[in-house]
Amino acid sequence: MSNTDLGARSDRGSEYADLSRLVRGAGLLDRRPRYYAVRVTLVLACLVVVGVVFVRLGPSWWQTATAAALAVLLAQLAFLGHDAGHRQIFRTRRANDVVGLVCGNLLTGISYGWWVDKHNRHHAHPNTEGRDPDILVVPLSFTPGQAATQRGLRALFVRHQAALFFPLLLVEGLHLHAASVRAIVIRGGLRHRATEAGLLVLHLAGYLAAVFVVLSVPQAIVFILVNQAIFGLYLGSSFAPNHKGMPILTEADDLDYLRRQVLTSRNVRGGRLVDALLGGLNYQIEHHLFPSMPRPNLRDAQPLVRQFCADHGIAYHETTLTQSWAQGLAHLRAVGTGSTRPGDG
Repeated sequence: MSNTDLGARSDRGSEYADLSRLVRGAGLLDRRPRYYAVRVTLVLACLVVVGVVFVRLGPSWWQTATAAALAVLLAQLAFLGHDAGHRQIFRTRRANDVVGLVCGNLLTGISYGWWVDKHNRHHAHPNTEGRDPDILVVPLSFTPGQAATQRGLRALFVRHQAALFFPLLLVEGLHLHAASVRAIVIRGGLRHRATEAGLLVLHLAGYLAAVFVVLSVPQAIVFILVNQAIFGLYLGSSFAPNHKGMPILTEADDLDYLRRQVLTSRNVRGGRLVDALLGGLNYQIEHHLFPSMPRPNLRDAQPLVRQFCADHGIAYHETTLTQSWAQGLAHLRAVGTGSTRPGDG
């Protein structure tokens, strides 16, 4: 989308300040400790139940169902780690980091520090070419410029990337684990590097020991593949509706914070079930405007934000879950087949 389409920056900082006052005045930035206490307790209790079923069931091919249930719980833990990374749970950074390290490194095997750094860069420059790490994902191409640089097998993949997108998500879980290990072993800059490394080792050792002690080798391998495939598919399917197929900005699109966050984000309609399944990410616009807003407050913030956008002529995009996937796939297909123009969303 071009600068002309989006509108250039003007002195609009006061608009976001006005919206912030509305949201803060409604108490929507207040922490929700009881909600998170119940949420954490529920997820951990379910994790214990799945563990007991896993041990009692023993060496059985029915353990593929256990693997699927575990994948859903791991994704729910990842959502809690996401909330901790945005300091939605506690006011202090240290308390949130403890929750994030336990949910991320210890229980899901994903580096909390690596993910927070990557995710913060995404929030600062959502859908911005060259700045947002979420649209720099090999082997996908999200812009015509990215597609034009691909050669050989990569070019062939990009041409069919819409059809291959969801199959690709089946290995997203393994990719997250590998990226976490690389971040700790190769990259510097992690605030709790030694702690993260130790927790990741504990996760990997415990996970593999439990699987290979209880199951036969073939069953263990199938369990791991099913568990990680569903985990990656679930996470990827939860994050994909948020921005894929929305306008992609360039450095020339000098937008104010309010418009940068709203115009590049998409909400997903649904009730409490959708809220739970997507970890609150279905309120992506509100989340991007107020990253530290506790998850349960996003639903109440939506009417305020939507009306504010309507009053100020700012496009507010909301659709169903299936339509959000369809829009994202349509964008990938257009980029892959060369039927989109530079700057199109």
